[in-house]
Amino acid sequence: MDQFDVDLFVIGGGSGGVRAARIAAGHGAKVMLAEEYRLGGTCVIRGCVPKKLLVIGAHFAEDLVDAERYGWTIAGRRFNWPTLRDHVLADVDRLNSAYQSTLNSHKVETRLGRATITGPNRVTINGEEISARHITVATGARPVIPAIPGAELGITSNEMFQLEALPRRAIIVGAGFIANEFAGILHQLGVDVQMVIRSGTLLRGWEPALTDRLLAISTEKGIRFNFHHMPERIEKLEDGTLRMHCANGRQLDADLILWAIGRRPNSADLGLEALGLSLSETGAIPVDADSHTSLPWLHAVGDVTDRIQLTPIAIREGHALADRLFGERQWQVDHSLVPAAVFSHPPLASVGLTEGEARERYGSVRAYTSDFRPMKHVLAGRTERSLYKLVVDAATDVVVGAHMIGPDAPEILQALAIAVKAGLTKSQVDQTVALHPTMAEELVLMK
Repeated sequence: MDQFDVDLFVIGGGSGGVRAARIAAGHGAKVMLAEEYRLGGTCVIRGCVPKKLLVIGAHFAEDLVDAERYGWTIAGRRFNWPTLRDHVLADVDRLNSAYQSTLNSHKVETRLGRATITGPNRVTINGEEISARHITVATGARPVIPAIPGAELGITSNEMFQLEALPRRAIIVGAGFIANEFAGILHQLGVDVQMVIRSGTLLRGWEPALTDRLLAISTEKGIRFNFHHMPERIEKLEDGTLRMHCANGRQLDADLILWAIGRRPNSADLGLEALGLSLSETGAIPVDADSHTSLPWLHAVGDVTDRIQLTPIAIREGHALADRLFGERQWQVDHSLVPAAVFSHPPLASVGLTEGEARERYGSVRAYTSDFRPMKHVLAGRTERSLYKLVVDAATDVVVGAHMIGPDAPEILQALAIAVKAGLTKSQVDQTVALHPTMAEELVLMK
């Protein structure tokens, strides 16, 4: 081990990289970590955390209206974007400092700058070459920008948190997590929102019953959907309007265009090609179940491997890798039955198989649904309905999928995901006494 400057060099200071570094250092390894921007990665700096804070802030638009039906008189309601924006960015600063403190307390040396792999067991950063027994790439992923004329006139989710002012009109291109989440945020904050989607569906791969419900609710709220539209070019008019020209001949105008058409692994210009490492079509680094590449000293975790682009997965992958390399515990991350959520308005949450996927795998399945108006909406006079769905393998009675749309769906599903992961049966769910009056009680009352 003395022939190397460090035992582990981590490239990337996001959730996966920081966890790998911290755990490895805890096992006694000498660790160095390089980050070219800010510690915390996409999730903490420009993703999950600040976005969720915007979701919470935006939801007050409806809560303040509903409060009047509950007896509250709230005069002079108004919203100030800079206040919310600045408080969110301040919390990002707090988390960035917390990540640095964690690394410092574990004696992980942090280098600010872009690190590249310049040879076997060799990393160069800021002109200095460092040798490492092991190198882990944890550089995450970046938003995709289409290769069309004028694409640079639009922005990505990275820039959404620094807007000087909210636009009057926004076009969001995409149909996935980020597109639907920002559509809900902007609409709740008073922006005229329309979505441009190349296919005919939202949230590909999700339970259709949920996505159909989200479409219906979002349309009723006032979000406009342009399905089967493909942007061809963007131009900026003299008054500052951004005009989108679509392949079908339609022209759509807005003050802001958000590209939310996917993310690609951040693997370019790291020196990987010179090592003879073949990347996937999307640029993902190929790894085995233990996050090892074909080179014994090179490893990768998180979104740069494009297995499942979720922060908790990156954290587990980094933890398992560090344990395997420097600790006594040998374990692998289980990528099956991973719960996911879309923090739209209202939010969706899901774990396991959709009804269609279950029928393909098991043949005979049973589906149970509960379609209801939450108590809060009833008194507030809202027609918005929630939908819960359980998918059960008919042969074994095991719950193989659970899907929800409605208030607090992600909070409720986290507990239900334990039951699905544990392989509990529908009859065991039914044996649980309902916790009344709650929305969650619907999960044990489906017949």
